[in-house]
Amino acid sequence: MKTVNWISEKLAGLLVVFLGLATVLSFSSCDACGDPEDAKDEVKEVKLGYVLWDCANASTHVVAALLEDELGQEVDLTSVDAGPMWTGIARGDFDAMVTAWLPATHERYYEQFGDDVVNLGANLDGARIGWVVPAYVDAESIEDLHDEELAQKFDSKVTGIDPGAGIMSSSENALEAYDLDYNLLSGSDAAMTAALDRAIEREEWIIVTGWTPHWKFAKYDLKYLNDPKGAFGHQEHIATIVTPELEMENPHAFHLLDNFYWAPEEINEVMGYIEDGMDPFDAARKWIADNPEIVQQWLP
Repeated sequence: MKTVNWISEKLAGLLVVFLGLATVLSFSSCDACGDPEDAKDEVKEVKLGYVLWDCANASTHVVAALLEDELGQEVDLTSVDAGPMWTGIARGDFDAMVTAWLPATHERYYEQFGDDVVNLGANLDGARIGWVVPAYVDAESIEDLHDEELAQKFDSKVTGIDPGAGIMSSSENALEAYDLDYNLLSGSDAAMTAALDRAIEREEWIIVTGWTPHWKFAKYDLKYLNDPKGAFGHQEHIATIVTPELEMENPHAFHLLDNFYWAPEEINEVMGYIEDGMDPFDAARKWIADNPEIVQQWLP
């Protein structure tokens, strides 16, 4: 009987040790895997910089809505000119932007800050910049603007946007390349489109700085002036730029930004909603709800 009791006590002791080890291993395994919901809260805020262009407004709010609604992260949006936007990414004031026009429009910024940022590649292909006129204008090329009669109809001016924008630098290059005695007027995207709207309503001639994607091409019948000297470069893409630390500090946000890619007709939908008066976040969330199969490909 003593032998049996001794064996029973030993087996009971071994069972306790086994259960204890199993419990420790179980907790260790859970600690290693982590809770996916908890992972969302590792970084409380993502700072996005963007320029006040319609395309940038649309894409930035779509990304921001996904960061908030799908990843549970807070988002701080700051609208700035192109120069401060690039500077902010390089200094770490912003975590990311989804509105870098490359290789031409933001070329000088990329040359200056390229070593201090991470380029995740295109989030939209088929972008373009140049000078745009209403379709009824009897001019097809920038070279045609030397004609004195055409210059009078255009009042020898080109209506532009904010002075720090890359398209304004390209416009200055175009004036020099084509030796044009035209005035380049700076302002904002909103002021430029308002001037375009007034001119078309009165069937007046006007040249504006233009880029694709932009909602104005859906609303008005417009055309680009041919650029045989290539002052505005060739076809561009819009790229996503992030800080070098983002992948390590916030992998969920990083992978969403890395996966983010859409087509011109898709961003045009969001821009159209905003132009019709919808709040940018409401427009972004409407598009997200209507396109789950696209959005699912972006989520980490």
